[in-house]
Amino acid sequence: MTLSTRAIFLGLVAVAVVVFIVSWAELVTGQIMIGFLQLPPVVLALLFLLVLVNRGVARWGGKMALNPQELAVIHVMMLLAAMISSRGLMEKLVPTLVGQNYFADSTNNWASLYFQHIAQWLVPWDVKGGEKQWLAVRFFEGLRSWETLPWIAWLRPMLAWSVLVLAMFFAYLCLATILRKQWVENEKLSFPLAQLPLELIRGGEGSFFSSRIFWIGFAIPFTIFTINGLHNLFPTIPGVTTQINVKQYLTNRPWSMVSFFMAFLSPAAIGFFFLLPTDLLFSLWFFFILGKVQEASYIQLGLVPESTPHGGAHLPVGAQSTGAWFALAAYLLYVSRPHLKRVWHAARTGRDEGSRGELLSYRTAVFGLAFSFVVMIVWAVAAGMSPWLAFFQLAVFLFVQAIIMARSTSEGGLLMTEGTFVPADLLVAGMARNTLGPQNLTVLAFLDGMFTRDLRGILLTGFLDGQRVADGVGLSRRRLLTACTLAVVVAMVLAGALHIWLPYTKGGLNLYSYIYRSHSIQFFRENQVAMQGTVPTKWYYLGWVGCGVAVTAFLGWMRMRFYWWPLHPLGYALTSTWTILVFWCPILIAWVCKASISRYGGMAAYQRARPFFLGMVFGEFTAAMGWTLVAMATNAPAPAFPWP
Repeated sequence: MTLSTRAIFLGLVAVAVVVFIVSWAELVTGQIMIGFLQLPPVVLALLFLLVLVNRGVARWGGKMALNPQELAVIHVMMLLAAMISSRGLMEKLVPTLVGQNYFADSTNNWASLYFQHIAQWLVPWDVKGGEKQWLAVRFFEGLRSWETLPWIAWLRPMLAWSVLVLAMFFAYLCLATILRKQWVENEKLSFPLAQLPLELIRGGEGSFFSSRIFWIGFAIPFTIFTINGLHNLFPTIPGVTTQINVKQYLTNRPWSMVSFFMAFLSPAAIGFFFLLPTDLLFSLWFFFILGKVQEASYIQLGLVPESTPHGGAHLPVGAQSTGAWFALAAYLLYVSRPHLKRVWHAARTGRDEGSRGELLSYRTAVFGLAFSFVVMIVWAVAAGMSPWLAFFQLAVFLFVQAIIMARSTSEGGLLMTEGTFVPADLLVAGMARNTLGPQNLTVLAFLDGMFTRDLRGILLTGFLDGQRVADGVGLSRRRLLTACTLAVVVAMVLAGALHIWLPYTKGGLNLYSYIYRSHSIQFFRENQVAMQGTVPTKWYYLGWVGCGVAVTAFLGWMRMRFYWWPLHPLGYALTSTWTILVFWCPILIAWVCKASISRYGGMAAYQRARPFFLGMVFGEFTAAMGWTLVAMATNAPAPAFPWP
């Protein structure tokens, strides 16, 4: 099936709309994160609206209606645009390029610590010009009425970073090509985040639009968040609680000292997780609770609670998750050996019969992945990083973190991708961080902020889910490549311009505080301590990492050996990620619902209940989109949605 010109045109229009809505909602409104999930609410809500309009056109206009292939193209283009506009790229890239200059002062001494180690082409301000330069000050405080935005100063660094970003995105595309057949055809992963768009796109008269139980499910979250929105406007109207601090009920030691323990009640998350296998659901919540039990046990034994460097759990539990990521990556490599051998043979010989219909030929994917990886290393070295550290940093991110996060959505249906570590955590556990040197620490402060921390919106999952959607409507994946390329380039240009324009016109300090006051300078703060003195090593961290490797290897071995084994290694690996810290409660509820329905009603009862849970997803995401538009139009406060 070829792509129509109107599908591409409408897709590009949709890209522009998504970029504007996401950027304005998340930065200016700052109350609804409508673009940072792996299936962003803005995308599903706009697709929902588009399908409803298209059904009307089909009824009255006949041939003018979009076909499923065209709807799929528009959906995938919107998906990539939302990720790029949010945490997938621009929200982390742009503020990080100026934050260290604006927040530098005589107390932190960043000007003398960092500026001499920053290559001029990395940033829009003069690295020899001192702290709080006009360009950075106006970015955070806003332009005066007579001043103009310094577009030219931003051009060189944005182009320079685009080289690294496009190399990374192309590596994602190559990985998505290599992994697709193994994950879709050999392992038959369910790709839960692709199921809902497919339900919408393929739905005919017998779809859930005509199901009463779907609209009942839709009405529950829609009503809840309508009430909460009205409560924000009129406080006399009582609101509905969607988040509970569990620790307020745990008043006695050791439970009062466990790490972050909140229950976020998201109907949409419950709906998504209802689509997952019960054994995986059980593992996800079981290992989370087991992690809390571990924390309480250590505290009871008199151990001082210490948090992981970049996670939400105490160090022993978080470090186990880190080890589990590496072991799980090795496990996935092991089970993929036959497929990877065929891929390598096709790439080496040029006989690509097995890759016909893939996004790229296997030869292009394999050598393209190698080429993009080399480009990224060369870029990092040119920025000032040691070659060995550049290799380690990028290899861990691309071949461990990115793949495990993609697996967590393709198999686990997790709405957010987030990790428990940055690659350097493994190095500095056994060597003092300051021994890396000021040049390496400076470049790491940029790269960790851009890629390896707050990993929501990773495009690898978008490429994988996009292929699954294309398969579901009979659209050629090679044809989809054109749409993906256009969406990425246009979204980068539009989102980049908007993320520069908004802070200068409104003042970054008046926008979403996490992005402008916290994340943009997080690693400059962390590395400052190392650059000013010796930071002690943590060999015991590596011990817990090794424990995580061993447990994951055992779980993987048991899962391959015994079909009845109930514990999934992915559940253990994600124990202390922000994703599970937020969604453990919806996972537990979904497990109870699905296990009960399947046990007492069988597959027929599950199929009858499925539209209800899908309705909850659409109801919550539609409400989020509605309140976003209301907040954008009126500056009225929007209700909080339970996916922080």
